[in-house]
Amino acid sequence: MSDVVETRFRVAGMDCGSCAAKVEAAVSRLPGVETVAVSATAGTMTVTHAPDTRLLPALRTSLTALGYDVTPTDGPDKAAGGDLAPSDDHAHADAPGDVPWWKSRKGTATIACGIALVAAYVVGKIEPEIAWWAFLAALAVGLVPVARRALAALRNGTPFSIEMLMTIAAVGAVVIGAAEEAAMVVFLFLVGEMLEGVAAGRARASIRSLTALVPKTALVERDGRVEAIAADRLAVGAVILVRPGDRIAADGIIVAGEAALDEAPVTGESMPVRKGPGATVFAGAIDTDAVLRVRVTAAAQDNTIARVVRLVEEAQEAKAPTERFIDRFSRWYTPAVVAVAALVAVVPPLLLGASWDAWIYKGLALLLIGCPCALVISTPAAIAAALSAGARSGLLVKGGAVLENLGTITDAAFDKTGTLTEGKPKVTDLLGVSRDTRQVLSMAAALETGSSHPLARAILERAAADRAPVPPAADVKIVPGKGLGGRFGGEILFLGSAEAAAERATLDAVQRAKVAGFERQGKTVAVLVAGDTVAGLIAMRDEPRADAAAGLRALEAAGITTVMLTGDNRHTAAAIAADLGIVAHGGLLPEDKQRIVRELQALGKSVAKIGDGINDAPALAAATVGIAMGGGTDVALETADAAILHGRVLDVARMIALSRATMANIRQNITIALGLKAVFLFTTILGITGLWPAILADTGATVLVTANAMRLLAWRM
Repeated sequence: MSDVVETRFRVAGMDCGSCAAKVEAAVSRLPGVETVAVSATAGTMTVTHAPDTRLLPALRTSLTALGYDVTPTDGPDKAAGGDLAPSDDHAHADAPGDVPWWKSRKGTATIACGIALVAAYVVGKIEPEIAWWAFLAALAVGLVPVARRALAALRNGTPFSIEMLMTIAAVGAVVIGAAEEAAMVVFLFLVGEMLEGVAAGRARASIRSLTALVPKTALVERDGRVEAIAADRLAVGAVILVRPGDRIAADGIIVAGEAALDEAPVTGESMPVRKGPGATVFAGAIDTDAVLRVRVTAAAQDNTIARVVRLVEEAQEAKAPTERFIDRFSRWYTPAVVAVAALVAVVPPLLLGASWDAWIYKGLALLLIGCPCALVISTPAAIAAALSAGARSGLLVKGGAVLENLGTITDAAFDKTGTLTEGKPKVTDLLGVSRDTRQVLSMAAALETGSSHPLARAILERAAADRAPVPPAADVKIVPGKGLGGRFGGEILFLGSAEAAAERATLDAVQRAKVAGFERQGKTVAVLVAGDTVAGLIAMRDEPRADAAAGLRALEAAGITTVMLTGDNRHTAAAIAADLGIVAHGGLLPEDKQRIVRELQALGKSVAKIGDGINDAPALAAATVGIAMGGGTDVALETADAAILHGRVLDVARMIALSRATMANIRQNITIALGLKAVFLFTTILGITGLWPAILADTGATVLVTANAMRLLAWRM
């Protein structure tokens, strides 16, 4: 048994960074809790705690008092207290985005306070002598629940919460006779909180809506029958039937059929991809034109979409350097503003004989200006929106720190095979000698039929693409280390390297020059011998991805230097590099790639390493940011700091552009948050603005910052 266990929860009602800070402070004080990571934007919390801790009851007691609802993300978990299944009263905790705003807890409180405020105005017009009491009653409707949360936050280690500042300001306003204004300020505060909740709900919904892409039911083949069952009950190994127009219900491998699949919801790939037996498919992809049979390879909670959602939510809990700095700053900022507010309230009356009511009023306004909500949410809101936008485009980034670092990249080091290239050879050249090219292709394909070797697949795919006939060959056998032999239409055939072919037939100077020329271009050459003569040459190479050159140009346009690091031989590396216009280092071992990355870093460079996540692991780990290229595999999702699901080289530039756009958005947010507070700080001291503008400076700034961050949800490059 391990010393600690980790449990994830959903916390409903968190709308901003201050909410997350209160939750973190409260939970970290509970017995047995080691660490707490909270994301207000994702509405999640991960708690590391002792295995024998009955965590959920204590969490519910503590967080309910603060105004939040907590439920486990994955159902029962004995490690967190035996019974972690949501109770009836918490199973549908109202979180903005889950229910209409007017049915949420904050929505109903705002409506009740608004009605009470209108009633107070009506009563004041009818019976002016009791207007003060009417507004006091309206104030109580809105302030009592706020005050309760303030006291709960105080008990749980957060004395300077916005609720506490709001309570002090409202009570102080009543003391100096401003009950009407206090009631309006509380109402505006509740409206601001509600709007924050709506915005936060939109941010959460943007990524969690991905789960709706997976159908609720699946057609399972059992004993010759087709049965519809719930998709979340699919077992690994089950075979499901996918009809044209259906969404695939699980990750799997095609066992029968061939169809064009629309994978845009999962990978961002704009065009349908044709796949057949043996190909991997993703949950949520749409079958556009033919019946498929798919063997399930991952349970519902482990399919690509579920892992993407989980990865993004966990990434939102990991704070970026800017966010950590602002958290530290806000711990000093709010107490400092409270101290300034106290000095403003008492120093002028005591030392200068000024009016107590006027300066207490100004001090109370400063209390409201001092709330750090807008400042604290400025970074995580932008990062959460960016992570969501990236995930929906097939760009997965593991946390705010990685997202920030991407914007600092100066050099990008690419692997070749499977990264800059497709990762599988293709026939690039067919040369007929004693036979025409179509005959050469037919004969070679006949020998290779049934082989799973990459070069054999390249020949068979070319034959299929060219619709070349492939009659069966006889007596096919492998000649170890040399090639394949067999009989075709009464002729003895051999397909192998030029050296092996030269043992069976004479290659003249022209043919040898052709072979040498192909090899200088990084191509593998297979020579087909029919009888004792050379029938033809077939050249194959792992070709660059269609967008590789454009992707490298986009990086260079962004001021980033590119380099290729590959284990392939130097001739092949140089040939591919020449086609792409990139500097290449070939013949490298994994430790050599790591060494080159570290050498670049020693020169002060910020290096991104882009590879397949396996043989590039040392270099990926050493780089400033390691980016795995791959179509939703475990390696692509788990190995590196970031992952590109659909394997487009252009997406590296897009990922860096997203980072830079996010950091620009964060700078805008910080400017809005601090700028508004600075303006209202001076106007309040000068007596130009009062309590109403002060609360607008807080809630208004928070709404503005959140709305600005949400623009990143629509980010496109």
